[in-house]
Amino acid sequence: MAMMPQRTKYRKQQKGQHKGLSKGGCFLDFGDFGMQSLDRGRITHKQIEACRVAINRHFQRKGKVWIRLFPDKPVSKKPAETRMGKGKGSPDHWVAVIRPGRILFEVAGVKREDAKIALRLAAAKLPVKTRFVDRVEKV
Repeated sequence: MAMMPQRTKYRKQQKGQHKGLSKGGCFLDFGDFGMQSLDRGRITHKQIEACRVAINRHFQRKGKVWIRLFPDKPVSKKPAETRMGKGKGSPDHWVAVIRPGRILFEVAGVKREDAKIALRLAAAKLPVKTRFVDRVEKV
């Protein structure tokens, strides 16, 4: 099942800007450990699903996982061997635009070592550099 919005105002979007740091989602809100982006880029719905599967396989039904990104941007593609012109192609797949500082996944209910291994396995499936972060309790 592909992650994608149920409905959007417009079918197609322009590429947009990727500069700057993440405007929100930079802190752990749900879990004890997380994966934070250090790069900017686009993450497809298939990559997000691959990360989710990798984390859940490592945990073996233990712990809880939060996915903190959603692919809400359509990427259009023209058919193969099509001549130039004739307008923009139809939407092909969905991506989440990622900027540095964004928390991508959070996990809880597992030991620190298990969380670190699982998030490292998931990070190998992504096109951006990431780092492991954990919650710092405020006193």
